[in-house]
Amino acid sequence: MSVTTYREAVRAAIREAMQKDERVFLMGEDVGHYGGCYAVSKGLLEEFGPERIRDTPLSESAFTGAGIAAAMAGMRPIVEVMTVNFSLLALDQIMNTAATIRHMSGGQFRCPVVIRMATGAGRQLAAQHSHSLEGWYAHIPGIRVLAPATLEDARGMLWTALDDPDPVLIFENALLYNMEGELADDAGAVDIDRAAIRREGHDITLLTYGGSLGKTLAAAEQLEGDGISAEVIDLRTLRPLDEGTILASVARTRRAIVVDEGWRTGSLAAEVSARIMEGAFWELDAPVGRVCSAEVPIPYAQHLEAAAIPQVPGIVAAARAAMGR
Repeated sequence: MSVTTYREAVRAAIREAMQKDERVFLMGEDVGHYGGCYAVSKGLLEEFGPERIRDTPLSESAFTGAGIAAAMAGMRPIVEVMTVNFSLLALDQIMNTAATIRHMSGGQFRCPVVIRMATGAGRQLAAQHSHSLEGWYAHIPGIRVLAPATLEDARGMLWTALDDPDPVLIFENALLYNMEGELADDAGAVDIDRAAIRREGHDITLLTYGGSLGKTLAAAEQLEGDGISAEVIDLRTLRPLDEGTILASVARTRRAIVVDEGWRTGSLAAEVSARIMEGAFWELDAPVGRVCSAEVPIPYAQHLEAAAIPQVPGIVAAARAAMGR
């Protein structure tokens, strides 16, 4: 075991992928000489050279499209988009090209591109750099959407994603990059088809992903002090959702709260809630609750930013309400 950070785990995953397969290369704004806006790719230019660590112009649509084309031509590109807000400039390439090409070609073409991007608030970067739009992407058929919340997933999801013959989007919450912990030296590829039970419990199920996992686990600890045993599910893969794990947990606990840093209206939390209602309605002892971000552009001011996104007290309050306390 070695102590590492989430940032270093992602970098190790990129390095390993490039060592294993010469077709793998990284492209994006400032990924080379600058080392990436969150320093994820720092040092990789010196190690692999400019042919495989490629700085691109500030044109998300152009370089994402180039990555998609390279994937269709047999390469294994990793495209880095600085923040999810900027990815909207490449949405046409992602949704109208990458996600559709397999279906529109009758299965003749695949597009094994991996697109990484930072998401989430909490770093005082204001509205244009802080939103959580992964739920939007989870709406699109033809792509897989991942949200690593642990060091193991930060290290292991990339290689599994590169093995996928279709497009995979990986959302890395910006607050996690400095997260530090122990990681096995031989940590490798992980399953990207299943949600994970991060904490077992029997009174209520708390479902979350990405940057909200730590807060939800902290809320579960607090609830334990109140005599409420909370099970915490890390969704991990937002499309396709692991409905089996979700429904099995809710069937055991009979109550559920979904914690999602996206806006409440039309959120991923809404989708998870609907699936619980469709698949486990007769098991429920209380309505499914949701803890989401306030429906405002994420503020710059620190206290307003903190108030706009899910926090531990809100999760605890929602769980207690579901328990009738």
